[in-house]
Amino acid sequence: MSAFLQIISLSRDSLRKILLIGEFEEYPEEKQMHCTARLVDMLNSYASELNNCAESNPTKDFLMEEIIVLEEAKFIGLPNFMPRTAFQTLLMRKVRGISHMPIDFVDSVWDYLQNVVTSVLNRHSANYYQLQVSIRRAAEHLIAKKKKSCIQHVLQAVEMEKLTGYTCNPEYLEEYKKLITHRAAFLNEVLNVNRMTSTVKLEGYGMIEVAHLKNYPQVLTEAYDMKARFMAYWKIVLRRVIDVTALHLMLSISELVNVDFQKELCNGLLSSAGGGVERLLEESPSISGKREKLSRSVKVLRESKDTVANIMDRIGVYGDN
Repeated sequence: MSAFLQIISLSRDSLRKILLIGEFEEYPEEKQMHCTARLVDMLNSYASELNNCAESNPTKDFLMEEIIVLEEAKFIGLPNFMPRTAFQTLLMRKVRGISHMPIDFVDSVWDYLQNVVTSVLNRHSANYYQLQVSIRRAAEHLIAKKKKSCIQHVLQAVEMEKLTGYTCNPEYLEEYKKLITHRAAFLNEVLNVNRMTSTVKLEGYGMIEVAHLKNYPQVLTEAYDMKARFMAYWKIVLRRVIDVTALHLMLSISELVNVDFQKELCNGLLSSAGGGVERLLEESPSISGKREKLSRSVKVLRESKDTVANIMDRIGVYGDN
């Protein structure tokens, strides 16, 4: 028990250094154990994947999604009123397209953290085989619980983005107004019959293919307005999904090290379920094999001793005669 508590204390200190503080003097040459840097690399890769996925490409089939949605969301009413269902339908479709990415990211991060925690525990329990097996089993159970909780939180954050379009970030209106100022010039170029190319330049987004838009002149104004709103809002959505994932991940790691680690490992070792302390007294198969081999050797030596003693007795008797 003393060894177990010492292993827990040393392991928690090591995890606090490499996961929270960013110190890695215990693993100077093992880059995979420089955890704060590796977590930043994984987060940057996740952010890049979100920003460069198909759902985040604003110029692909420009305005066609908006046109199709607007055609299906028409209603009897005043002109120039954008139906709320149109924007909400497009938002849900886009969020659904990226919903697997936060889950994949969280899953990969916790797989990495499990390897880190296991390496730290193995290092500090190298001289205690029975403790090592029990501690590793408890740590795997703890990581599985933390991963499940984190995935549930991310799923909830994604579902919130599907349900309501909202932000108090002033960048949304700034970006929307900037895009709207280019609407008239852009649509004039799109509908210009004397235009020699199939592309039109949109400020901030480069050359855009627009040949497919000539067949929808009656909805281009509304479609562009919806596109401007969505392009401005999508940046907010991506930033929010990335931030929420990163912040909750760091909270979970902090709770893992400072709150859950010792409690869960102690419960895993001391609980009656699964054997508890009694399991530590069980010999591993390799140790049992060695013990049986030694027992056979001792038995042979005892038999040999008795045989040698009998021989010596006979030699003594013959010598006397």
